[in-house]
Amino acid sequence: LFNGVYPFYPQQRKPFVFDVSTIIVVVVFLTFASTFLLIIPGIRGRARLYWTLRVLLSLLVGVVIVTVQFTGDWETGWVTANTSYKSFSHTMVNADIGLHIGLAGVNVTLRGNPVNQINETINYNEHFSWSFGANYDHSYSEGLERGLPSSILYVAEKFTTQSPCDVHRQYRISGHYASATLWVAFCTWLISNMLFSMPALVYGGYMLLVTGAFMIFSLLSFATVKNTLVCPIQFGTTILRTDYGGSFWLTLVIGLLCIVAGITVVALHFFNLDLLKTFFDLHDNKAEEHQEMTEVYVNPQIVNKEL
Repeated sequence: LFNGVYPFYPQQRKPFVFDVSTIIVVVVFLTFASTFLLIIPGIRGRARLYWTLRVLLSLLVGVVIVTVQFTGDWETGWVTANTSYKSFSHTMVNADIGLHIGLAGVNVTLRGNPVNQINETINYNEHFSWSFGANYDHSYSEGLERGLPSSILYVAEKFTTQSPCDVHRQYRISGHYASATLWVAFCTWLISNMLFSMPALVYGGYMLLVTGAFMIFSLLSFATVKNTLVCPIQFGTTILRTDYGGSFWLTLVIGLLCIVAGITVVALHFFNLDLLKTFFDLHDNKAEEHQEMTEVYVNPQIVNKEL
């Protein structure tokens, strides 16, 4: 301390509101949805409803598969506690401390109650990445150099490779496998859409089942970290505990939706093919292809010459 001034702590960084990658993905899929809504008035009859349902559900599955790759709330936890604000200081602040674990790293949140305390705005959200090409320990070292609040550094230190908690490896590997299986699910989702447009309905249903299965596999991969012992993250007498977050449950819901939709398509193919063709707007076209000609006009001169 130099006359009450902290010389090693620069102006605190403002917390981000939205992740840029998530915004890009959502904007791309919203563009597709808006384009379809512009052309939907040109589809006549009940086919308009069927087309709208199919396209919007398909886009929903696609945007969820891609978006959850970049979200940070696969596992979350919050706690309210009195904690020290910065190192080499005995000043205590009352704050909400949040831990948000994603597939590519962790976010540690610190928000004061109230936000303005000790003549500062206490509102942080710091990301520490362990994705491919990123070094978690280096990110943690940069946080030390920037002079982040001690509570953020305390939580982030639990996930370093040198921590006695030894959870970095489990979370990193499970996150990588979950991400890989989700990208496979995205590929099978694309294949299912191509098969439905060919149309090869029953095979599109099979690929929907595969898509849902890989999404469930990603959840099982991430859930393996729950089998490991986690060091308690304690602030005084209060312990920060985490549980599955919104991205985990959203992936589960969409995966089950793909499985139910795939089973429905396959079952209709074998038990009620006409209803399935009607839903995919194929029944009328097939009827026209197989419609018998009621009148035939023959040129008698050509017939006589051939005879």
